Amino acid sequence: MNDFLQTVKTLLKCELPGASSHTKMLPPGRVLKVKPTQEDRSKKSSVLLLLFMEENTLKVCLIKRPAFMKHHAGQIALPGGRMEPGETCIETALRETFEEIGIKSESIEILGKLSDFYVEVSNFQVQPVVGWLSTKPKFNLNLQEVQKVIAFPIKEFKPPYQTIELKTLTGELEVPCVKYEGEIIWGATAMILSEFYDLTQHKIERIIAPDN
Repeated sequence: MNDFLQTVKTLLKCELPGASSHTKMLPPGRVLKVKPTQEDRSKKSSVLLLLFMEENTLKVCLIKRPAFMKHHAGQIALPGGRMEPGETCIETALRETFEEIGIKSESIEILGKLSDFYVEVSNFQVQPVVGWLSTKPKFNLNLQEVQKVIAFPIKEFKPPYQTIELKTLTGELEVPCVKYEGEIIWGATAMILSEFYDLTQHKIERIIAPDN
């Protein structure tokens, strides 16, 4: 997997697609950048796009938030949360991943970062970090923050994307999404997956499965 890891690291250092990828999955009426007047009041956060291989398929660890949570209740998400004072985005992503699903930071190799963006409805500025596990993870869920884990194959995130009507904090919206095993991947999580897919998929699939 050395070629695969080096390829992802190199791609993450290149110019990122950013808004062009995010916009594909952006709910209607939402924005990607915080207004300068709101910058100081926004909340800095970080999430981890955690990759691993299973049955020769590249997968990412998604989580489902419990219905009783304050923010993004019941939604499909990536492990992560608000940055604490003095933390870097990488430290936050690793800390939250351990707290939520029990994966220790020393077992994760950081490959780089994707583009940051703003989630207006919850006032979070989100910095996605990309990490790698060399073995299939064994999860230890914090049930106060995680209802279940989904091992999502990256290759399933591909156009044409579907849409679905959902009740949100700002009313009913028809949002772009990807459906997988009865779950709806939309919003910030879909935006992050969209950028990773756009940046990497056609390059890394030839390394992972060169005979396909």
